[in-house]
This record gives sequence, C-alpha cells and structure tokens, in this order.
Amino acid sequence: MTGGREILHKMKERACFISSMPDSPDTRGKGGASKRITHGSHLVKGKSNHAMEDCLVCEFKKVNNNELGLFAIYDGHMGHDVANYLQTHLFNNILKEHDIWTDTVSATRRAYHTTDKDILEKAFQLGKGGSTAVTAMLINGQTLIVANVGDSRAVISKKGVAQQLSVDHEPNMEREIIESKGGFVSNIPGDVPRVDGQLAVARAFGDKILKRHLSSDPDVAIELIDNDVDLIILASDGLWKVISNQEAVDCIKNMKDAKAAAKHLSEVAISRKSKDDISCIVVKFQ
Repeated sequence: MTGGREILHKMKERACFISSMPDSPDTRGKGGASKRITHGSHLVKGKSNHAMEDCLVCEFKKVNNNELGLFAIYDGHMGHDVANYLQTHLFNNILKEHDIWTDTVSATRRAYHTTDKDILEKAFQLGKGGSTAVTAMLINGQTLIVANVGDSRAVISKKGVAQQLSVDHEPNMEREIIESKGGFVSNIPGDVPRVDGQLAVARAFGDKILKRHLSSDPDVAIELIDNDVDLIILASDGLWKVISNQEAVDCIKNMKDAKAAAKHLSEVAISRKSKDDISCIVVKFQ
C-alpha cells in the first residue's frame, strides 16, 4: 500500500465501548460473485464488573486497486488494551506484508506473529492481559481469507447451511503441545479447561506471563465466494457459548438488514443467559 494511493469508498465501524454501529452502504465485488454486500454489527457489555473488553473492525477500503472488506472480532481478557491494539494494528500489519497478494496465507500468519511480538514488547504499556482474534478479509467480493487464534469464531452460510471457517483453540485440544512446553491444562469440576489453571483458550495474543505455554499461530482458511454464499457471521464466544453455528444462521437467514441481524443474534444470546461480552458482525450477500 503506497502513500500516493487514495483510499476510496471507505466505511469504518470500530468500537469497544459502544453498543451498536451504523449499517454500511452497498458494495459490489468484481467478477462472477457481484452480489450486493452489506454489513452490520452489534456489541453488548456482559454482566461482569469490568469494562467492555470486546473490540471489532468493519470497513471497506480500496488498496492497490483491490476492494477489501476487513472484518474482525477481538475478545480481550484481563483488560481491553490488547484488543484495542489489535483493532488498530493487526490489519495494517497484514496489508504491509510484501507477499500479501501472492501468498496471502503466509503473509497473514506472519503478520499475526509480528503483531504478537510487538504486543509482548509493549507489555509494560499494554498490561499482562491478552485477546483472542478472528479476522476475515474479503478481496473484491470473491475471496475470503479467515484467520484466528482463540475461540472467537467465523461461520459462513451456503444455501442456508452453516460451515465453520475458524478453529476453536480449546486447551484440551492442545494439551500435548502445552505440556511439551512445560505447562498444564486444568480440568476442575464445574469449570472449563484452562492453560496453567488460568486461561480458557490455548492460543491468544499477549498474555506475557503465560506466553511460553501459549501459541499465537493462527489457523488460516481460504473460501471462494460464489452464488451459494448467503452470509458470514463473526462473533466472540459470548455468543457461541449459547448458540450453535446452524442456529445462528437459521436465526437471521431471512433478515435482509445486516445490522438488525447482528443485533438479533446478540439478543438471542442474552435471552439464553450469556453473561459474557458479546460482539457480532454479520455480512450479507444478496
């Protein structure tokens, strides 16, 4: 991305401490999948006594003649500073990689590692907390690159059928790796599995005290957007703890307004007694 290129058709939704964002104007991808694309988001503070720790990014912008949709959920823990940092820096770091257009998977993975290294080096300012992340980059309305660490999740719907694109990095799934690094996974009755008895995810940004037993290596998936694709949902685990992938798609598949759909999903999660912060993004293809 060069300084001389003007960023066109720019629509941003970035938030940590507000409950909802305005819906986006229409955009059209190039080529075969030139559907009308809209997006909307909603955030709800959980019932805990700390400040809102979820952050999100929703924007369309033009970079090197490519129209990009950038969508992300960052679910902070032990503070919101790492989630804030990711909101500001992670996509910028991905787009700065030299091979972003030729080897997008490697570039994305490298940018995740670089960003985590920067966060750890700034631990004095950012604190000892961390954040999960799920990012989705839509290129020209045709190609979707999804990456994640932790348990914030991306789900795509094709003709009404849900498909999970991200990986929930639960401690028990990676017990052998954690133990090989000298850590342990606790399984206390009545509680979720935790790395070193503390963190309920096996991969995260930050968490300097636990980092020797944690990974920030993302799982990365590429999905082609064809005429079967109806919608994409990105959300923090405050939603996914109480709503299955298919239930989420079924709840909103007949809703045309993306912002209303994101709000509705959040309200369903609350009605099912979710006590965690909830952040949700819906991208609709019509």
